[in-house]
Amino acid sequence: MNLILGLGNPGPRYLLTRHNVGFRAVDKLSTVYKIPLYKTGCHSFWGKGNIEGREVILAKPMTYMNKSGLAAVSLLDNFKLEPSSLLVIYDDIDLPFGTLRLRPGGGSGGHKGMESLLYYLQTECFPRLRIGIGRPPEDVVRHVLTEFLPAEEEILETVLADVVRAVSLFLQEGLNAAMNIFNRKPEK
Repeated sequence: MNLILGLGNPGPRYLLTRHNVGFRAVDKLSTVYKIPLYKTGCHSFWGKGNIEGREVILAKPMTYMNKSGLAAVSLLDNFKLEPSSLLVIYDDIDLPFGTLRLRPGGGSGGHKGMESLLYYLQTECFPRLRIGIGRPPEDVVRHVLTEFLPAEEEILETVLADVVRAVSLFLQEGLNAAMNIFNRKPEK
């Protein structure tokens, strides 16, 4: 079983912000694979189902970004899973908008949600899928808490479809296979 955790902030104020692209990725997976996220507990909204024949839990922490690790630990403990069975999906300002990057582990890159996960899990060894939202020239906090522009929303639909394909390949063939396909520069 795998836990697929999308990072974001709860509440309508943050719903369509760049920082919530992890939530939106999990919502897309939920829709495509018909896994409703109606269960509550473990500091999350979550649902259990199958993606490509693999049992998965899709989850969105309801703890705010800087306490995401609390939800991750609670879910892993509840389902008796190891951190290596976790796939975290989140935004990354250091990647150009629309870029996907899978990694087997690593640091936080300054991302508050990832800092929380590293703190609570006490390991860097869990896969992650980063979605590029681009670095602004000035105020990073303002940038991540603003909504995508209408033209960006159109591109984001394609990006989220790629996330679905990347997660599917990750579950079927493993992280290296997904990295080989999806860790490339976006076409101009």
